[in-house]
Amino acid sequence: MSDLNSNLKSADSTTKAELMARLEHTRGIKKLVDVVGPSFAKEIFYTARQFTAAEAQGMGLVNRVVPDGELEAYVQNYADTISANAPLTVDSVKYIVGQVVVEESKRDLQKCADLVSACFASRDYTEGRTAFMEKRKPKFTGS
Repeated sequence: MSDLNSNLKSADSTTKAELMARLEHTRGIKKLVDVVGPSFAKEIFYTARQFTAAEAQGMGLVNRVVPDGELEAYVQNYADTISANAPLTVDSVKYIVGQVVVEESKRDLQKCADLVSACFASRDYTEGRTAFMEKRKPKFTGS
């Protein structure tokens, strides 16, 4: 890292931009390795080929593969399923999962705990439990 710092200090603005772009590219590769693992990441870059949907799913690049012509209906149904769930819970899980993949020392665990507490204290939590007991679909409001 000290070599990089000295290069940045002595480089002109164009070189600094190029170095920053390379650093960003490295961060992108790290994200790819985190998703697919080192072996698949190498294969993706070494071969530079297009992968089938099934291969992409096997690598973990996509969660689902749907038949041709069914993607729009699938996505609409998926979005409807998500939007029928408790908004506070969906938002909380989105944030918390994002925190799990952040370097441990940079995680905001207090905010994670606060979000979970807010879910349990919400009207939606009560509605979910009541709906379950009454064997009906819940009507969440985000409160």
